[in-house]
Amino acid sequence: MQISHRGLTSATGYFITASTYQKACILQSDRMAGLFIDVLYHYRAEHEYWLHEFVVMPDHFHLLITPGAALERALQLIKGGFSYRAAKELGFRGKIWQPSYYDRRVRDEIEYGNFRDYIRQNPVKRGLAQRAEFYPYSSASPNFELDEVPQRLKALFETA
Repeated sequence: MQISHRGLTSATGYFITASTYQKACILQSDRMAGLFIDVLYHYRAEHEYWLHEFVVMPDHFHLLITPGAALERALQLIKGGFSYRAAKELGFRGKIWQPSYYDRRVRDEIEYGNFRDYIRQNPVKRGLAQRAEFYPYSSASPNFELDEVPQRLKALFETA
């Protein structure tokens, strides 16, 4: 019997991009980027989503995640949680995010690999690091623990 995963966002991974309000470089400081990563890992620990890859750029972020339930809920927690903590802990006053986000369902292992490479190379292409692993606000850095590749996409990484 084949099970259909259509409509279940937790059955697949997503590539996410969200921008700061008017593309302001709000996330460029260690305090802001570090707080954003802390928020990412906080909700990951609460099993709201599985975090496969990420990069925090000065004016946007990219994620590869598999939501535990609704994708919208995961992004609400990430963006809203960060906004709340930035105001409370860092005294940030003002708009942080553009109202929406871009999402792309990861259809197969080739897309997963392409999104993974894009996320890891983003700081290099922008001139923020010479090599992906040198950028401190990215899953390419050896400092971060990530969740496994979604089961249905593992074939690519088991043969590599």
